Amino acid sequence: MTNAPSTDTRAAADMPAHVADSHDLIRVHGARENNLKDVSVELPKRRLTVFTGVSGSGKSSLVFATIAAESQRLINETYSAFVQGFMPTLARPEVDVLDGLTTAIIVDQQRMGADPRSTVGTATDANAMLRILFSRLGEPRIGPPGAYAFNVPSVQASGAITVERGAKKTEKATFSRTGGMCPRCEGRGRVSDIDLTQLYDDSKSLSEGALTIPGYSMDGWYGRIFTGCGFFDPDKPIRAYTKRELNDLLHKEPTKIKVDGINLTYEGLIPRIQKSMLSKDIDALQPHIRAFVERVVTFAVCPECDGTRLSEGARSSKIQGISIADACAMEIRDLAEWVRGLDEPSVAPLLAKLRHTLDSFVEIGLGYLALDRPSGTLSGGEAQRVKMIRHLGSALTDVTYVFDEPTAGLHPHDVQRMNDLLLRLRDKGNTVLVVEHKPELIAIADHVVDLGPGAGTGGGTVCFEGTVEALRASDTVTGRHLDDRSALKETVRKPTGALEIRGASVNNLTGVDVDVPLGVLTVVTGVAGSGKSSLVHGSIPADEGVVSVDQSPIRGSRRSNPATYTGLLEPIRKAFAKANGVKPALFSANSEGACPACNGAGVIFTDLAMMAGVSSPCEDCEGKRFQPSVLEYTFGGRDISEVLAMPVSEAEEFFGSGEARTPAAHRILTRLADVGLGYLTLGQPLTTLSGGERQRLKLATHMADKGGVYVLDEPTAGLHLADVEQLLGLLDRLVDSGKSVIVVEHHQAVMAHADWIIDLGPGAGHDGGRIVFEGTPADLVAARSTLTGEHLAIYVGA
Repeated sequence: MTNAPSTDTRAAADMPAHVADSHDLIRVHGARENNLKDVSVELPKRRLTVFTGVSGSGKSSLVFATIAAESQRLINETYSAFVQGFMPTLARPEVDVLDGLTTAIIVDQQRMGADPRSTVGTATDANAMLRILFSRLGEPRIGPPGAYAFNVPSVQASGAITVERGAKKTEKATFSRTGGMCPRCEGRGRVSDIDLTQLYDDSKSLSEGALTIPGYSMDGWYGRIFTGCGFFDPDKPIRAYTKRELNDLLHKEPTKIKVDGINLTYEGLIPRIQKSMLSKDIDALQPHIRAFVERVVTFAVCPECDGTRLSEGARSSKIQGISIADACAMEIRDLAEWVRGLDEPSVAPLLAKLRHTLDSFVEIGLGYLALDRPSGTLSGGEAQRVKMIRHLGSALTDVTYVFDEPTAGLHPHDVQRMNDLLLRLRDKGNTVLVVEHKPELIAIADHVVDLGPGAGTGGGTVCFEGTVEALRASDTVTGRHLDDRSALKETVRKPTGALEIRGASVNNLTGVDVDVPLGVLTVVTGVAGSGKSSLVHGSIPADEGVVSVDQSPIRGSRRSNPATYTGLLEPIRKAFAKANGVKPALFSANSEGACPACNGAGVIFTDLAMMAGVSSPCEDCEGKRFQPSVLEYTFGGRDISEVLAMPVSEAEEFFGSGEARTPAAHRILTRLADVGLGYLTLGQPLTTLSGGERQRLKLATHMADKGGVYVLDEPTAGLHLADVEQLLGLLDRLVDSGKSVIVVEHHQAVMAHADWIIDLGPGAGHDGGRIVFEGTPADLVAARSTLTGEHLAIYVGA
């Protein structure tokens, strides 16, 4: 017997809750990843939770390395072993219990692929939709969507195939595919050439050392080959060579020769260095060879496709006078308007989807980008927002979205827009986890988890869990600093001179003329895409007097760490060697002291054939990277592996006094502590550092340079509110020591602390590129004539 549904809503309210609705928490118990100290938290699902705490307190270890990593690992395990072979293998995090997990989508600030064929359009599928659109509506019609793709080459082939149908017979077959790739630059938009002046000095002969290629000395084998080959006179200046002799020197194919009774192979310089240097990963080369490669290879816009990457046929096909190359070169907000003007019922669903994708760019504050912008040139914040595009229109719900400082690189004007997007994702029924320092974003959280109290070994515990109001009333570092506001300086420094920039027109700059004052702290600000980086990095090149410090990845392998990068390891090795009467090379994990089992890597990489390889700590050295005999040598009561495991703050104390006193090491450690990296361990791989940490590490390294002008790019990225004060003190010390500091920055505390502000805008892309204000912060607040002025006035309470 079935009952008719009751119209009484109270009956529904009185019904017992379904057991399926009881799983409304993500429970973490006993998390010990990295510096976490047995952390246990319960996070509400379908809410916005913000994780705060000083840099290095364990936020990323909890959110990314524990919750998100385990979610992804469990999802990967649902696939077959064959499919798992194409996925990265994730180890189970160090945690006792993880319960209530949902599918995690990580939207981080990792730079997108640097391949020149990877663009904003290819990364978001906007290019794919445009190609279909042009293949349907373009005139003249040149072929299927692949004919408009700059990564699809045109192919033609013909031959004979044998088909067995009863009796054998042979049929002729031809195959052709029309692609949109420019044949000259192969879809890269730029062509490379070799600068011969960097290979040799043509005023000298080979015997006099004309070759300037690293390793090509006339004293070794190359000298014997050049002298004994007989193709040219090694004592004649290269500028006096005949065409034949110069061709033999530069381009000759591999040829067998005999020198002093030994069989050798002679090959021209260019094919030889192409094989030995130019074809290798530039990041894996030794520094002096990398510098040579960067000098010798020159890049220019492809003359055949004019940088569009597309073949002539693809460029000739147009819709309403616009080719696909024109469409990809437009600013996305202009392209969205153009697409909105197309009305063709046969492709209506495609147009609707394309409009939505392009509108998402504008909505997220990236309308100033173009689809042909190489994805490797995006900043970390821009890359994260581009990754968000594909999730904004997703029909998925009950997903966990994990964000890493989504406000990075955003002007205060744009932060509200980002807040609205995060709240919209939450309101669709998703769990949103955000690692963030900005008080504007912390303010919208439903739940806050504050980690600390300090960094590194001084952190790793939950100091607070609850609402924003309760955080504000708490006595944690974040709670105390949440309402911190820097006041405008009563007096500003007077400039000692000016750096003149005239007619700057890089990217969207409109012939900008500006005098950047020297001897003071200058902040260049403006909305994202207004031309700040174009003005500073495009007009103030790094030379002898300029130290430019950005957030780009530090070149190096997983063996590189803060000790090797800053040169700190050198005085430490010498101190160990002197104290023990042995060679310094023993105390290098890349040299004689390395553990033979793992070659000093500390981990063993195991190839699992069709499955992805895994890494595990070396059993011989237990991850210490050195031979047991090396660890018997101590200095100040510590062995070399224990020293490399120290945080900077502890090492600064260790090498600063007592029997381990080492002034050369202490100076470098003091600089690392000054830039707020006291929590980093000396042996932490550089590949694990964030963009902000990388920049501060570079800054610490360059602080000993002779440069008079320091150019910094958002040094507050990844800094807790409490650490910003320390950074401002460091910038003041640099200026007071006679340096000029130019900072590209959005943080209002840095703006308020500046001596001079240059504000670009008024908008982004073609709406920007102009100077809208020059003057002191007080004048900017008083005028309130720009977006920056309005937000700075609100910030300082004016």
